[in-house]
Amino acid sequence: MAKYTLAVKIDPKVAERVRHYCAQRGLKQGFFVEKALAEQLDRDELTEDLSDLRRNRKDEALAVSFEEYERLRRG
Repeated sequence: MAKYTLAVKIDPKVAERVRHYCAQRGLKQGFFVEKALAEQLDRDELTEDLSDLRRNRKDEALAVSFEEYERLRRG
């Protein structure tokens, strides 16, 4: 798999915590950071999905089955 370099500036205390955490657990820092970023993105997307679900809940009663939608669309 191709990799992409992402250069970011972070607080030195956070960098030291990452270095120490990875060293204690035998993890590569790149692997750890990539996994952490992916997990945060997944959490944010889930939060957005739940927000959409709550916001659109009131419209659920207006929903029709896919078969009904197709029938209405064909006219």
